[in-house]
Amino acid sequence: MSIRQAIEKVEARYAHQPEFVQAVKEVALTIAPLYDAHPEFQKMKIFERLVEPDRIIAFRINWENDKGEVQVNRGWRVQFSNALGPYKGGLRFHPTVNQSVLKFLGFEQIFKNALTGLPIGGGKGGSDFDPKGKTDSEIRRFCYAFMRELHHYVSKDMDVPAGDIGVGSREVSYMYAMYKNLTHEYSGVLTGKGVGFGGSLMRTEATGYGAVYFLENMLKVQNDDIKGKKVLISGAGNVSLHAAEKVCMLGGIAITVSDSKGTLYDEKGLNQEKIDWLKKQKDQGKPLTDYIEVFGGEWLAGQTPWHIKADIAIPSATQNEVDEEDAQKMVENGVKYVVEGANMPLTAKAIDRVCENRVHYAPGKAANAGGVAVSALEMSQNSVRQYKTFDQIDERLKNIMKNIHDSAAAASEEYGQTDNGYIDYMAGANIVGFKRVADALVAYGILN
Repeated sequence: MSIRQAIEKVEARYAHQPEFVQAVKEVALTIAPLYDAHPEFQKMKIFERLVEPDRIIAFRINWENDKGEVQVNRGWRVQFSNALGPYKGGLRFHPTVNQSVLKFLGFEQIFKNALTGLPIGGGKGGSDFDPKGKTDSEIRRFCYAFMRELHHYVSKDMDVPAGDIGVGSREVSYMYAMYKNLTHEYSGVLTGKGVGFGGSLMRTEATGYGAVYFLENMLKVQNDDIKGKKVLISGAGNVSLHAAEKVCMLGGIAITVSDSKGTLYDEKGLNQEKIDWLKKQKDQGKPLTDYIEVFGGEWLAGQTPWHIKADIAIPSATQNEVDEEDAQKMVENGVKYVVEGANMPLTAKAIDRVCENRVHYAPGKAANAGGVAVSALEMSQNSVRQYKTFDQIDERLKNIMKNIHDSAAAASEEYGQTDNGYIDYMAGANIVGFKRVADALVAYGILN
C-alpha cells in the first residue's frame, strides 16, 4: 500500500476525527521520499501500523464537588507506540479533550520523542474535566479519582505520563500521591513532580526555553541572531512565558502574550520584572488586562497577535490557533521565522502559506520537544536516585535542541527537501523521527 493509499484509508476510517487525520496527513506527505527509499517499510506496513495505537484506554471518572454533588467526566489514555521506550506523553484536562485530540497528540508524540534521541515511546491522555473555576479541593478530588482509574495502566517502565494543558505540578503531585497510595511504590511513574520529591529542576522552563534554543539554531544557519528582533508570542501559560523569558535573556524583544480574551501588546518589550509579574498573575488566576495599569501597553480585546509587525512568531497557545488568514498577516507584517511552541498551532493551510513565502518554519514536534526531553531526564534521575543541577540540565537541553535541529536540517538536505538554502524542517523532522521508530519496528518483526 502506498502512502497516498494509506492516507485515504485513514481519512475514510477516521473522518470523525479531524485533528488526528490532519496530523497523519502532515507526517505522511513529508515522509514519502523516505518510504520510497526503504521498501522494507512498505513491506512491513510500518506506516499502517503506526497510525493505529497499540491501545486506547477509556474510563469514567466519578467525583464530588464542594457541594457534595456527584460529577461525571470521561478519561482516556492513548498508548500509541513503545518501539523506542515506555509510552511517554502528557495528560490534558480541558473541556475540548476527546479521542481525536488525544490521538493527534499521541501520534505527534511518537516522532517528537524519537527526535530527542532518548529512549521513550509515544502516548497521550487526559479528560474533558475543566479545572477553570474549580477550587483546589475539587481539583484534588478529581485528580485522585482520575488516578484511581489510570493507575492500572501506567508504571515507570510501561507508561510514564506528564503534565499538559490544565495539568501542572499541583495536579501531577495529587495524582502521584494517589498512585503511591494504591501501589505502595515510590517510583518515577509521573514526570513534572515537585522538586524535592522526584521532580527535575528546569522542567517548568524546558518547553519554552527549548523552543527558543531551536530558534537560535535556525537563525545561526541563516547567519542571523535574535538580538533586537521583535517576537510575537501567543498564550500566557508555562510555555509562552518561559519562551518570552528566554527571548529576553538572549536580547530579543517579546512584545505580546495572549489568552482567550485577547492580546497584550507592549511595544517596549517584556523584561524580567514584567514576566515575573505575569507569572504571578496567571498563578493567581487574575486577568492579563491588569498589566496595563501597572506597566502600560495596549490590550487588544478579542484579537490574536498575528497582525502586529514583528520578525519572529512563536505560537504557544493551542492547536490550530493560526489559520491561513493569520499566516498571511504574518507574512505581510515581516515575520521571517515561525516556531511552534504549542502542538500543531498552525493549520495545514497556514503551514502552506508561510512555507510558500519562504518563512522559516519549525514544527512543534521539533521545536517544543524540550519539555519531553527534560521529562525523560527526570525519569533517568528517578531511576538512579540522583539529581542534576539547573545548569547541567540546561546545557543538556541546549545540546538536545541543537541535535534535533541539525538532524532535521540534514534529513531535509539528504532527501531533496532543501531548496536553495531554505530548509524544510517539517519534512526533516518527520523523516528523522519516523525512521528511528520504523527501524526499530522492522527489527522487531510484527509484534509491535
